[in-house]
Amino acid sequence: MPTIRNPIEWGLEQFKSAGAHASAVGHSLGGQKVVESAFEPQVRRIAAADLRDVLRKGLEDFAAYRSDVVLICLLYPLVGLVAARLAFGYDLLPLLFPLASGLALVGPATAVGLYEISRRREQGLRVTWADAFAIVRAPAFGAIAVLGLLLFAIFFVWLATAQWIYSATLGPEPPASLSAFLRDLFTTDAGWTMIVVGVGVGGAFAALVLAVSVVSFPLLLDREVGVRRAVATSLRAVMVNPGPMAAWGAIVATALIIGSIPLFLGLIVVMPVLGHATWHLYRRVVPR
Repeated sequence: MPTIRNPIEWGLEQFKSAGAHASAVGHSLGGQKVVESAFEPQVRRIAAADLRDVLRKGLEDFAAYRSDVVLICLLYPLVGLVAARLAFGYDLLPLLFPLASGLALVGPATAVGLYEISRRREQGLRVTWADAFAIVRAPAFGAIAVLGLLLFAIFFVWLATAQWIYSATLGPEPPASLSAFLRDLFTTDAGWTMIVVGVGVGGAFAALVLAVSVVSFPLLLDREVGVRRAVATSLRAVMVNPGPMAAWGAIVATALIIGSIPLFLGLIVVMPVLGHATWHLYRRVVPR
């Protein structure tokens, strides 16, 4: 007789599935060969109108399947940690903007479940929010995990770099208060130096991640390709479409920053929409 499983039982089942496929990570890192498609994925040119269309489709997917439920589970712990840390002092204050902007660096990895929801909807399959976690059973889960770890490594390097920039300009002591930090940031030469250098260096990190990941994660989910081929395809997509890809990067960065105010709560809507839209961008750039 079928029974309704509680979330703990469901979660344990997913982790067991993930363990069954963990050997794929070793394959991706250079163990057994990953089975790849014999054909190099093609890349087509897109225009600004395509960006508007993929955003519209991202909104449609979000409205249809309320994928914000997935983000609530992942985002509220982060919000709680930030709020708790601020309650005990202002040590984290200089990193709030790097944290918010840095979400663009790990966004492609954390949105893989959203790509799966859009992929299933595109195929006319039954979709629930739980399908976002079904990627642990995908053949390419190992390759996706490897590429995701790379993005998280870049994210932590960015945070360390941002902390160094603060220490070299307004630091090394943490700000005495929020008002003092804002005053020093916008009314002193050191503050403006931190803004200019931080935005420039952050932009370089964002451009690197965009080039590496803009279509690589959806491609890994959609086809039998390895990490190397997926990243190479993503790099070609950026080289073929430098203008539209730069515009897409600006849209993502702006939306994430706006969604981070206040306390990252707007990201509950922004991140799912961008995630779904990225899948449709992949479909525009890499033809079947």
